[in-house]
Amino acid sequence: MFCQNDLRDIHGDKPIVQVSYSLTIKKGTVRGMHFQYPPKSKTKLVRCLQGSVFDVIVDIRNSSPTFLQWHGEILSEENMKKLYVPQGFAHGFQTLQENCRLLYLHDEYYDLSHEGGLRYSDPRIGINRPLEITVTSEKDRNYPLLKPEFSGVAL
Repeated sequence: MFCQNDLRDIHGDKPIVQVSYSLTIKKGTVRGMHFQYPPKSKTKLVRCLQGSVFDVIVDIRNSSPTFLQWHGEILSEENMKKLYVPQGFAHGFQTLQENCRLLYLHDEYYDLSHEGGLRYSDPRIGINRPLEITVTSEKDRNYPLLKPEFSGVAL
């Protein structure tokens, strides 16, 4: 499931310090788009253990040529893909089936005081999800839309 040697070329020698797990019951649920501000920015490695999800990352690095562009991948128990979420990217997913279980490996601890998020439906980002959205959390619905002056995060 994980080998530090396999990640060394893109991740260096920073250790995995936290493993998290989530269960999302209802098909069409959207969670995210979450990140942590520096100096607590973190990298994640995400895998779907049960079901399938449309997993999305958004580049929020202020000096990046791909600033505010998104990328999505289907992760499932069948394809066994993992998604590497670098520092400076927001992360979220939509469940494509009922009862989806995800495993996350983190290289930084969760820190509420550095928590951030983008509105999952922000038109400035324009994520094209495969299903109608059925459920979102109050927290995710309440992230503000990006203001025109938003210039990202500096790492």
